[in-house]
Amino acid sequence: MTREDIDTICAALPGAHFASHSDGGLDAWKVGDKMFACIGLSGDGVSVKCADVQSAEFLIEIGAAIKAPYFHRSWVRVMFANKNADEVSERIHASYGLIRSSLTKKAQAALGPWLQKP
Repeated sequence: MTREDIDTICAALPGAHFASHSDGGLDAWKVGDKMFACIGLSGDGVSVKCADVQSAEFLIEIGAAIKAPYFHRSWVRVMFANKNADEVSERIHASYGLIRSSLTKKAQAALGPWLQKP
């Protein structure tokens, strides 16, 4: 996986927009005003939200992700070295779905339809 692959996956999600910080900080993909994917200064992976702390701990335990530095424990970093594109895409879609569902119903409706991955 590459940064370009991550950007392609995120850009295809309804209402997703890129927020770059010119001060050298984090680059983020957002839906509404909330972040669902983040690429930090190290540029070695993408941080995504999990449903809960236990899900994040499980992904870390099985080696599918590492702890996302500076984020809440329900966030993990999926490394770009991960060659399984479907797995990375699944993590991004899951994070997007969690964040999207936290938006108001009106905001969700304005985003348009989204077919969740099974």
